[in-house]
Amino acid sequence: VQLQASGGGLVQAGGSLRLSCAASGLAFSSYFMGWFRQAPGKEREFVTAIGSSGVSKYNENSVKGRFAISRDNAKNTAYLQMNSLKPEDTAVYYCAASRIRSIIMAVPTTPTDYDYWGKGTLVTVSS
Repeated sequence: VQLQASGGGLVQAGGSLRLSCAASGLAFSSYFMGWFRQAPGKEREFVTAIGSSGVSKYNENSVKGRFAISRDNAKNTAYLQMNSLKPEDTAVYYCAASRIRSIIMAVPTTPTDYDYWGKGTLVTVSS
């Protein structure tokens, strides 16, 4: 299984970036796809996740209303559209996959809920 995150870079505050996570080696539609981030000296933080049908959950304290997750099951790819970026959004962003274990499974929000991880892509927001 491989998860390849891309799209990170340097952007000014208020700008936008779109991250992509291309998955291979797994039945993509059978997995929740999530995004986490980790800033220097901080723990990995849940950003958002999406189920196969499109149900999603966001970290409301930090990104709700600014970030949007989506997925294209035909392309085995998940996306994270980030708008109105702030310097505090600076972090390495990781995509992850969590196998859907039941039809009533809640959207997973903790790192231990996830089975596979990508290597991360750095997002730097300058003030």
